[in-house]
Amino acid sequence: MRCGAKFVVVTGGVLSGLGKGLFISSLGRLLKSRGYKIIPIKIDPYVNVDAGTMNPIEHGEVFVLDDGSEVDMDLGNYERFLDLNLTTESNITTGKIYRKVIEKERKGDYLGKTVQLIPHVTGELKEWYRKLAEKTGADIVLIEIGGTVGDIENQIFLESVRELSMEEDVFFIHCTLVPVLKVVGEQKTKPTQQSVRMLREMGIFPNMIYCRSEKPLLERTKEKISRFCGVPQEYVISGYDVKHIYEIPLVLEEQNVAKNVLKELGLKERSKDMEDWKKFVENLKNPKKKVKIAITGKYTYLHDSYVSILEALEHAGGNLSCNVELKWIETTDIENGKLSVEDALKDVDGILVPGGFGSRGAEGKIECIRYARENNIPFLGLCYGLQLAVVEYARNVCGLKDADSTEINPDTPHPVIDILPEQKKINEKGATMRLGAQPAILKDRTLVRKLYGKEKIVERHRHRYEVNPKYIEILERNGLVFSGVSPNRKLMEFLEIPKHRFFVATQAHPEFTSRPLRPNPMFLGFVKACMS
Repeated sequence: MRCGAKFVVVTGGVLSGLGKGLFISSLGRLLKSRGYKIIPIKIDPYVNVDAGTMNPIEHGEVFVLDDGSEVDMDLGNYERFLDLNLTTESNITTGKIYRKVIEKERKGDYLGKTVQLIPHVTGELKEWYRKLAEKTGADIVLIEIGGTVGDIENQIFLESVRELSMEEDVFFIHCTLVPVLKVVGEQKTKPTQQSVRMLREMGIFPNMIYCRSEKPLLERTKEKISRFCGVPQEYVISGYDVKHIYEIPLVLEEQNVAKNVLKELGLKERSKDMEDWKKFVENLKNPKKKVKIAITGKYTYLHDSYVSILEALEHAGGNLSCNVELKWIETTDIENGKLSVEDALKDVDGILVPGGFGSRGAEGKIECIRYARENNIPFLGLCYGLQLAVVEYARNVCGLKDADSTEINPDTPHPVIDILPEQKKINEKGATMRLGAQPAILKDRTLVRKLYGKEKIVERHRHRYEVNPKYIEILERNGLVFSGVSPNRKLMEFLEIPKHRFFVATQAHPEFTSRPLRPNPMFLGFVKACMS
């Protein structure tokens, strides 16, 4: 029995990192603009149950959902483009689906049968797809299968959608690379042909091909791919490089991608509303002002480690018609004396200290915070950034010599930042932090209250350490204001320095809730301050 929803499955070929997530997010935006209810699913074929224990340098940012799920960064793109708050059901991993099958087997749910990949794992996957569609009332489910065709890891997921296509209305889109060899200077289609051949060998015949390339596809390139891969030429889509990722929906719209997907799924082509999106993109492409903001961290080798922060700054800039130029500061260089904080920050309009873990680079971040405070430069601290702002203030304003976080120095005489009491008994790493949406009460007549415009707000968290309540009195007596607290008043969620141009930090990760047309208030206020 059909579930009632339609399905669009996006697969990848040739190599990873082509932008399947951005494509599916952009397509979802176009379908949503036509009044259809969309729900996405990202399949990650790694054995980890979730992304929470993965190194940001290897995997990129760990994105956190309202329900506390630690997921792949692509779900951040889904939320931003579709303006949705997703749940853990929108992320499937090998570890997650295998654990589910094994738990059912242990309980005897398979009634003594030999449990196999087919039909039991594929059956659980198909049930997952349908249940999410039914639970959310989605008209269209977008499924992105991570990895590339030919990988051992994702074969069971490809088999599950092949089976699904025999039972439901499924439209397959394959994302590939069309490279240009400098020696030849020609757009080469052979990688796409080979990738599609491998996909066909698994019983999946793509209905549309999204071709990533540096420049727009030539018509003769499209014609060749169409002939050798068996798709109509108008269904060979050019995914050329753009300066801003938010241009991608407009690039797809020019090629009638959403219109053709709806036609093939038997759905009506409705009127669309993309005017606000177009205005936002125009502001990004032709800004009226410009600011330079320093990102001070220890994962600067891979910018994907901070992707939600970068996007939140872009959202603020787009809404303010301001180009936000980034200056990456590796704080270990400041810490090791390779770079002075004055030289690093002398030409910036604002300083942002992002989240992180561990002691490496911490002293360098503290020096950046001190420089921002003493030179009246707009400062925004996120999670670890708040904790280190408290350390800096305790040392240099309150006179608490050697004040520190117990994460950095367990033997510090002044543990102004300490581990949450409930964290001290936890040995496992995965999904054990304070995670997900947490409420905060904002104090009246503070900058944070003015930015949000209301007393009670909710932001997402991902941390183990907090401001030590034993030191709150001395910090506040010396001018630091804790402008947001947990409802029980025990946890410090926001801080600020009143007479500073903009010195604000939060224990939360407000970057996770920022949207292109609804920038997070913390980032909007920060960029405004940098512009002044």
